[in-house]
Amino acid sequence: MDWDRDEELLRGRVYGTDFDDPHPGPRPGRTYAELVGGPLDGLLLDITGWTPQEIATGAALMTEIGQFGAGGRALYDPRPGEAGRWDWGGDVP
Repeated sequence: MDWDRDEELLRGRVYGTDFDDPHPGPRPGRTYAELVGGPLDGLLLDITGWTPQEIATGAALMTEIGQFGAGGRALYDPRPGEAGRWDWGGDVP
């Protein structure tokens, strides 16, 4: 598959939605953070219902396209002063 096409498919998608989901984008009434950098760059993370402490902790998100392949995780933390953007901090097995 062409890498540019893969990137295009990921843009505007919510992390965790299926590729065949007819509505992979954000939904009204939900709160999202944009993932910036790393293997999940451009995806939206649904943080609806997360506590301030959970948000401050960030997330280790499963991904098959990170440094460690299937089963690996990409680390994202909220950007100081911009709660709606989470920056990539690296990959872990």
